[in-house]
Amino acid sequence: MSTPVTHDSASPGQTEALGAALAGELHGGDVVLLYGEMGAGKTTFVRGALRALGHDGPVTSPTYTIARHYDARLPVAHLDLHRLTSLADEDPGLLADHLRPDGIAFVEWPEIADDDGLLSDVRGVRVAARVRLEHVSPEQRSVRIVA
Repeated sequence: MSTPVTHDSASPGQTEALGAALAGELHGGDVVLLYGEMGAGKTTFVRGALRALGHDGPVTSPTYTIARHYDARLPVAHLDLHRLTSLADEDPGLLADHLRPDGIAFVEWPEIADDDGLLSDVRGVRVAARVRLEHVSPEQRSVRIVA
């Protein structure tokens, strides 16, 4: 992993632009882990990445469905593990269906799946970046990216 880079974001548009910039560096098999409390901008960041990857439809949080899939330059999975307490009681193949070597995945709340442990059973994928979004004020976010 490279040296962390921290950006300030004063609007959803700026957060989306940061997601778009990261998307330009992603390839098949890449997984982006997104950390931050509710409302910090994780889905906004993913929306920007999806736009840069060629998806022009709606992008919404998959909190209640665990995953949403999007057609883009590569297949994209957007996962949100927030409603799970752990993966211990889940089907071992739960994430393998969404993390593919020919696609890109964005995973919100990865700590629920033990961060890198969530990738241990999936061949051909790697953590390409860790993104932490934090509230600085109601309008301001700090976005720390380790690629």
